[in-house]
Amino acid sequence: MTENPFFAPSPLPYRLPPFADIREEHYLPAFERGMAEQLAEVEAIAGAPEPATFDNTVVALERSGELLDRVSTVFFNQASSHTNPEVQRIQQEVTPRLAQHHDAIHLNGRLFARIRAVPAGGLSAEQRWLLERYVTDFVRAGAELAPRDQERLKAVNEELSTLATRFEQNLLAHTNASAVVVDDEARLAGLSEDAIRAAAETARARGLPGGHVLSLVLPTGQPVLAELADRDLREQVHRASIGRGLPDNSELVVRMARLRAERARLLGYADHAEYVVADQTAPDTRAVTEMLGKLVPAAVANAHREADELREEAGFEIAAWDWSFYAEKVRAARHQVDGRQMRPYFELDRVLRDGVFHAAHELYGISFTERPDLTGHHPDARVFEVFDEDGSPLGLFLGDFYARESKRGGAWMNSLVRQSALEGTRPVVVNNLNIAKPPAGQPTLMTFEEVVTMFHEFGHALHGLFSDVGYPRFSGTAVPRDFVEYPSQVNEMWAVWPSVLANYARHHQTGEPMPGDLLERMLEARKFNQGHATVEYLAATLLDWAWHTFEQDPQDAEEFERRALRAANVDLPLVPPRYRSTYFAHIWAGGYSAGYYSYIWSEVLDADTVEWFKENGGLTRENGDIFRRALLSRGGSLPPMEAFRAFRGRDPRIEPLLERRGLL
Repeated sequence: MTENPFFAPSPLPYRLPPFADIREEHYLPAFERGMAEQLAEVEAIAGAPEPATFDNTVVALERSGELLDRVSTVFFNQASSHTNPEVQRIQQEVTPRLAQHHDAIHLNGRLFARIRAVPAGGLSAEQRWLLERYVTDFVRAGAELAPRDQERLKAVNEELSTLATRFEQNLLAHTNASAVVVDDEARLAGLSEDAIRAAAETARARGLPGGHVLSLVLPTGQPVLAELADRDLREQVHRASIGRGLPDNSELVVRMARLRAERARLLGYADHAEYVVADQTAPDTRAVTEMLGKLVPAAVANAHREADELREEAGFEIAAWDWSFYAEKVRAARHQVDGRQMRPYFELDRVLRDGVFHAAHELYGISFTERPDLTGHHPDARVFEVFDEDGSPLGLFLGDFYARESKRGGAWMNSLVRQSALEGTRPVVVNNLNIAKPPAGQPTLMTFEEVVTMFHEFGHALHGLFSDVGYPRFSGTAVPRDFVEYPSQVNEMWAVWPSVLANYARHHQTGEPMPGDLLERMLEARKFNQGHATVEYLAATLLDWAWHTFEQDPQDAEEFERRALRAANVDLPLVPPRYRSTYFAHIWAGGYSAGYYSYIWSEVLDADTVEWFKENGGLTRENGDIFRRALLSRGGSLPPMEAFRAFRGRDPRIEPLLERRGLL
């Protein structure tokens, strides 16, 4: 297939993938050639007659697999953001083959021996760290196992990759099928007009003209529950949410948990959590367990106090599907803040340009120019060229903000092209969100939670855009899982920074700024309901931890979940976990297995860093330069906590997090 667009580097600016030319039939041939080319490159490195050096071994490995990298980044971005039956079929075929491919590299004894033989003398700090990381990667992949154990490891990895794909595809199908169809618009009382229009547009797109469809977002808590006055409809939406993945994913998660435990034991670890944490910033599993255990009692006590307030407001014994609705009523009574009042002030394009981009310009000096001449992976994806303060080109940012049936839930960042001096590449990054798309010609009005999510994901994008490393292995967000959320969580602070908030929070029709008193009340109201927010997060985190630290093999997913939540003292019927096992995509299909604790672990660094910004004048160019130089630009090119200490001048303190969460 000589016309396959993956067979040569993209001719487009910044090597943006040529999406207009890519079709489904290009993927498998590109994967097959890409894997064959990399295996040939690896064989040449492993069999080279000359002594191993950093250049002929480590650098050569860094250069290998260019074609495979090109097709993989594009394919898996599409599989997440705009899948279809053919893409799903290819995904089912290619994921186990990729697992085999990576094992063929990491379990190549001659290659590992050459890596071990590379002398460290005379190398720069980044080169020594890269060599150390390669040794660690190979050891953790089983390079030191006996041949028999390596064969079993290959089988486990292949099966896990297959199961993860099945989980992801099952969840997408279940989420689409579980959307709640409402025929009588009167039942939507309480929703804002724009939310009702969006529900009607979703119904029209699904071939249900005249109806309304309430799509589900990935977490348990559905945003519409805060506004729907119809209690029966709230219950219907809630039960649709917590029923996703049943029963199809129940057996999958049990099997995956067992396989991960087996793999960990093969590699010399007590369990999967110990295997994961051994390569994170947390010192060990005991440290993670202790931190989580310290947070639970205060968070649960806060949630109980909040529940008492909600019962008093409701006048009856509330259920889980009532919490958000009555929390909004208490919030409105206490702070005179109504989420529907705020939505008109959060129009998507203004939030993006006058909020997210504005904050980045003020802090880092960068600027953005939309490039309608460049094509993204979907018609909704917008392409922006990013320039440094001196006008030099920095990279490309793609924003794909709307929900659709072909897109998985949640929000995330992908790198389409990684920055590295070795390859002479600048970064191309994409943010995906899941905001309900309004009818044509209507404004996209966001909830404040969606606004914060947009700032969060752009923090990941900045981590990729500011990358200034020598080697692809270290580019951008290639850092430990319990560190990667740190920069993105820091970027959330600018969503509520007074000058930034005043710049973007303007009425979509009149352009008038949000009234100052409403701004103040909104910021004060954010402190409310922190018990619920913390418990639902901790419940999901401890559920993840239980799945990956068990001593006796789990038999039934639902029973295991019940026992795990009870044992962790987070089994609150009013506050279900942020994700239940059968739709916990982060840990079964998203790379966060035994790592969902990362958000709260990273938040320790985040809260401490927010204190630093406030102590040093906040949104200033000087502060931006310090944070960019010390952290955002370094990627994984040095141990992450070393980067934090260089920035902060000390180890992180947990007190700012405890104060933020109301846990002191």
